[in-house]
Amino acid sequence: MGGDTPTDGSSNTDTDTELNSSAATGGDGTAAESDDAFTYNGGRVDPGESANIRYGISETYLGDPIRVPVTIINGAKRGPTVCLSAAAHGDELNGIEVVREVAHDWDHSELHGTLVCLPVMNVPGFLAQERYLPIYDRDLNRSFPGREGSTSARRMAYQIFTNFIEPCDLGIDFHTSTRGRTNMLHVRADLDNPTVVRLANAFSSNVIIGGDGPSGTLRSEATEAGIPTITVEMGEAHRFQRRLIDRALTGVASVLAEFGCHRESAVHWPGWRVVITDDDEKTWLRADAGGIVDMKHGRGALVEEGDVICTITNPFKEEDDIVAVEAPFTGLIVGVLENPVVYPGNPLCHLVGLERDTRTALEREQRTERSRSELR
Repeated sequence: MGGDTPTDGSSNTDTDTELNSSAATGGDGTAAESDDAFTYNGGRVDPGESANIRYGISETYLGDPIRVPVTIINGAKRGPTVCLSAAAHGDELNGIEVVREVAHDWDHSELHGTLVCLPVMNVPGFLAQERYLPIYDRDLNRSFPGREGSTSARRMAYQIFTNFIEPCDLGIDFHTSTRGRTNMLHVRADLDNPTVVRLANAFSSNVIIGGDGPSGTLRSEATEAGIPTITVEMGEAHRFQRRLIDRALTGVASVLAEFGCHRESAVHWPGWRVVITDDDEKTWLRADAGGIVDMKHGRGALVEEGDVICTITNPFKEEDDIVAVEAPFTGLIVGVLENPVVYPGNPLCHLVGLERDTRTALEREQRTERSRSELR
């Protein structure tokens, strides 16, 4: 379901588009139908074509257009339309590289369906290298599906959502942790939605955390609108982390295989998996004292109940004032503090519980990785 082609040339939907055409034939050798075109308010991309678009979603204080980059690859063969999006928070960079590589480095000559690639949604935040829109500090990822005639953030979200999210069948939205913290790669998904469950499993992450997501988030609003969407959390803000990017690319390839977009590829199994469906299976440990943190375990570490995860001390390291933070249960550290200073109440780490079989598989994997590292 695409948008309508405009006739008024509105500055709010100006586009600069580059088209690349190829023969459009269906998977059975028949010509693809013209109604398989991907349409948005301002143009269309027919089967067998790809387009690099700079799509206007707002204007600056000087009246210049704010344009989001979009790559649309419409396969010559029929299949689902999949959206890959990143940088709803402008300083979260890992996902940008995932989306760019899928769009521009992969061979899509046998693509069944369409890829809609949005590497940088929050352009003002990206330019300022800030999490939020630097326009009254609005959070773009609490503004979907957006609304015309509303706040600046909701107007931008509306343009992105109606033109490039609503026409899709599935979505993967990439994020990192906020500044000062880091996440191991994991999926967040509404596990009450069967297609979301299939999508989350196909992405092949080791950890899936259930929940429908806060109101206004892209994955929550897209799923509510009938476009099953997951969030992928990976790493930290302000950097490219190559190992995580490569792992996420494996996940995207697995999803495209599962849903028949790249039929020559295989669905990937991560080796072990923990699915968190209950709040009792996860917790954020928070500081009960202010001070300087000495973190004893990193992202992805397995900790036993009672292990000291970190200590908090004052500038004098006075013995009587050292606060030790212990693991309340045996589990996996999914997210962890990077900036080693805290106020009381600041988060220290995100811990999820593990079943015995999952723990055994994780320990086996970690032993193998240590052995490989020792041989290098």
